[in-house]
Amino acid sequence: MPFALKLVVLLFFVLGLMAIYTVAATSRVERAYPPTGDFITVQGVRLHYVTAGDGPPIVLLHGASASLRDFDASILPGLARHHRVIAFDRPGYGYSDRPADGWPDPARQATLIHEALRTLGVEKPVLVGHSWAGSVVLAYLLNHPEDASGGVLLAGVVNPWQGGVGWTADVAGWPVIGRIFTSSLVFPLGQVFLNSAIGNVFAPEPPTPGYRTRTGAILALRPPAFRASAEDLRNLSRFLQAQSPRYEQIDRPLLLITGERDTIVPAWNHADRLAARLPHARGVDLSGAGHALHHTRADEIVRLIRDFARGRH
Repeated sequence: MPFALKLVVLLFFVLGLMAIYTVAATSRVERAYPPTGDFITVQGVRLHYVTAGDGPPIVLLHGASASLRDFDASILPGLARHHRVIAFDRPGYGYSDRPADGWPDPARQATLIHEALRTLGVEKPVLVGHSWAGSVVLAYLLNHPEDASGGVLLAGVVNPWQGGVGWTADVAGWPVIGRIFTSSLVFPLGQVFLNSAIGNVFAPEPPTPGYRTRTGAILALRPPAFRASAEDLRNLSRFLQAQSPRYEQIDRPLLLITGERDTIVPAWNHADRLAARLPHARGVDLSGAGHALHHTRADEIVRLIRDFARGRH
């Protein structure tokens, strides 16, 4: 057998072993971090959500590479003392299905959340979105304004940007190779770099104690979840080129909370530019905070959201 052919056989053998490991490890992780809430099906898409507390409704939407557990470990408990809080796994994340008919852009995700909330009897909530989900909150306010009281963006993505989103997201989108990559290499190698990735999200602040375990961060390495996040990241900037010119149409109050040291979603390109366009948008910049501000400054953010929501109901 030629040497080159031996290398190809060896490569596929190793990838096969990693794929088998990924299947077994995914099953083990899902047993360790099972669904914590209920399910609702809208437009043929099953969404996982949790509810807590009583009072005026607040809806929480997580960012990329996350799940609703991100809020369980941060601001949901504090908000639930005075509000009915509903947190969703966005489509394709956690235990929510991904639509089979193409990329669910922020407008589609907003419509799915809107329909789910109507079915659940949730009226005029304040919508809170972290990072990527800031685009979903804005899409909701643009397309369903009569069914929202206002929006809160936590380091929210608002505008298109220059540059890419990382090679792993690009490779995950390649035909055939992307499927092999996400089904075999992502889970075993992702575990090696997971702590480093978490550190980058929190920088310059240290991760909060137990973050990786409390949020079930490893769930994001499962092949379907990783592909969903990669697709969202690759396509968002192009989508925002079409959505951002419409922002003057938003007539609901907005609270834009940012981290002064956030280099992942810098305020100058997102919150600051939006606040300059909308007189009813108020910005709050947290000194020294990074991108994971709802973890490192949870109490302060709970207070800010409660004060904002109090003026909406």
